[in-house]
Amino acid sequence: MTVRLGAIGAGWWATSNHFPVFAAREDVELVGVCGMGPSLAHAQAEFGFDLATEDADELLAADIDAVVISTPHDLHHRFAAQALERGLHVLCEKPMTLDAAQAWDLVERAERAGTVFLVPYGWNYKPFTSAAKRILDAGGIGEIQYVLCHMASPTRGLFGSDPTHMLQRWNSHTAPDPSTWADPAHGGGYAHGQITHSSALLSWLTGLRATTVAGRVSGPGAAVDLFDAAVVQFEGGALGTVSGAATLADGDKYQLDIRLFGSEGVLMIDVERERVSLSRYDGRRENVAIAPGEGEYECLVPPARFIDLITGTSTENNSDALVAARSVELIEALLRSAGASGVETPVHREPLRET
Repeated sequence: MTVRLGAIGAGWWATSNHFPVFAAREDVELVGVCGMGPSLAHAQAEFGFDLATEDADELLAADIDAVVISTPHDLHHRFAAQALERGLHVLCEKPMTLDAAQAWDLVERAERAGTVFLVPYGWNYKPFTSAAKRILDAGGIGEIQYVLCHMASPTRGLFGSDPTHMLQRWNSHTAPDPSTWADPAHGGGYAHGQITHSSALLSWLTGLRATTVAGRVSGPGAAVDLFDAAVVQFEGGALGTVSGAATLADGDKYQLDIRLFGSEGVLMIDVERERVSLSRYDGRRENVAIAPGEGEYECLVPPARFIDLITGTSTENNSDALVAARSVELIEALLRSAGASGVETPVHREPLRET
C-alpha cells in the first residue's frame, strides 16, 4: 500500500523532521504541500511535492489519504477537523489544540472517522518509556496516589527575546515565526510549547485525567510564561504536581522527570539521567536497561509509526487524540487558574457543540 500524503505547514519542524522521514519511505507519495511565503517553494523543491499551494482547502481536496498538520498552534483544530470530515488520516502537531473543548471535539471526530489520528510526541515512543508503561500496566506500583511531573529546557530563545542557540539553528527558509512561540494570542509560552510533552507522556503512561488544577506562571522579561507550577487533582483521588522551566543553560540536556508513587511502590522515569527504576514495598527492585543517548529528544518514530498504522504494519499508537486531549485540558486549566491568581480551577471536559 502506498500512502498518498499531503501537508499543511512547511516551516522549520515539518521540513527538518517530518518531511525527510516521509520522503525516505517507499510506501509514501508526497502529493501536496500547503504553506506561506518562501518556505513553500523551498519545501516543494527539496522534497518533490507535486502540488504546492497557499490554499488549505485545495490541499485537502487533492487525492490524498492522509495529511500532516504542522501549522501554528491556534490553527490545528481548524485543519484537523476539516481533514477528519473528509475521512483522512491525520498527524497533527503538538499541542493538538489550545482549547479543551476543541481537543475533545477532535477526539469525537476521530472516533467517527475511524481513521488514524496521531500527535507526534517523541518520548512516548522510546523503548525505556514503553518499558515503564509495561511495568505500570502490570500493576508494578499498584494504585497511583501521587505524581511528580517536571520538565525543563534550554529554550529561552524560543519563548523570549534571548538569542540563544535555539534560534541560531534555523535559516531564512525555516526559521519559526516568533508569534507561534512568543505571542500569548497564538498560544505561545512554555506550557503549550513544552509541558505539552511531559503531560502527554504522563497521560499515556498512567491514563490519569486531571479534575482540578491550581496553577501559577511567570515570565521574567518575556511576554509569555517561562515558568509554570501547578497542583493537580486527578480522577480516582491521586494528587500531583506539574511544573516546567524554559531557562536551562544552552547545551544542557532536557529534563523530563516523572515520579509515580503508588499503593505498592514507586516508579521513576528520568530522561536526563536515562534511568527507569521500580522500587516496590515488598523489596523487589527493577532497573530498565537504557542505551546511552536514548533519553535525548528526537521525533523520528512518530511520523514513521503514523504510516505504519495506516498501512497496518503496526497497531501501537502511543499518542492518539485521547492522550493529547488529556494534555490539552490540563494545560488549559493551568493557564486559566494562573489568570485567576492560582484559584483551583475545574478542568473543562465538554466538546464543542454546534449551534
